[in-house]
Amino acid sequence: MSRLIEINSLQKRYGAKTVLENISLSFESGTIAGILGPNGSGKTSIMKILAGIIKDYDGEVLIDGSAPNEYTKSIVSYLPEKTYLAEGNKAKYALDFFEDFYTDFDRSKAEEMFRQFKLDPEQKIKSMSKGMQEKVQLILVMSRKTKVYLLDEPLGGLDPASRKAMLDIILNNYSEDAVVLLSTHLISDVERIFDRIIMVGDKKIIVDDSVDNIRQSTGKSVEELFEEVFKC
Repeated sequence: MSRLIEINSLQKRYGAKTVLENISLSFESGTIAGILGPNGSGKTSIMKILAGIIKDYDGEVLIDGSAPNEYTKSIVSYLPEKTYLAEGNKAKYALDFFEDFYTDFDRSKAEEMFRQFKLDPEQKIKSMSKGMQEKVQLILVMSRKTKVYLLDEPLGGLDPASRKAMLDIILNNYSEDAVVLLSTHLISDVERIFDRIIMVGDKKIIVDDSVDNIRQSTGKSVEELFEEVFKC
């Protein structure tokens, strides 16, 4: 397995507030990792830095050996926390856009998942529920064949049955040559797919371990450990 992501001594500030301080992480291909932490802990900042959206940070960030640039954007499939689909457009226009913009986009795979979830490409985004919009966005992101998938709170608006189905989409559609980083608050629903857990809090990494080792060494589930680490 190759090391796809390397982060060394990362620091990020918003004005006078430091949200990430001296963060160092690396991720090898074939890994699905959870980025967990309370609101404001810097999870989304890490995602946006890797996606090349946030550029004003200190430290070193490398994706497939390159600092975030046009090349790394071409191998990163990013799902932001907030909906980015144009509300006035039909869902099929999102399929058209991804097909035109990304050479690695598999439209037939996306259309098959639309049918699986009974989504109508002719329906306008604004008439879809939040859960339907989240399904569309995740389908688009996971229908790319790329090296890094960054999923920021992808399941928040979904019912439990849909969450399970969407997790299966993630498991079944990412390559073993890729890395998946997933940020979520729905730990109990999602922890079954994680190989590794990163817990971020108080500007630093508090936990960085495999799920198997967490369970064996603590006797706790990931959610139980999270509640213990971040208890009020």
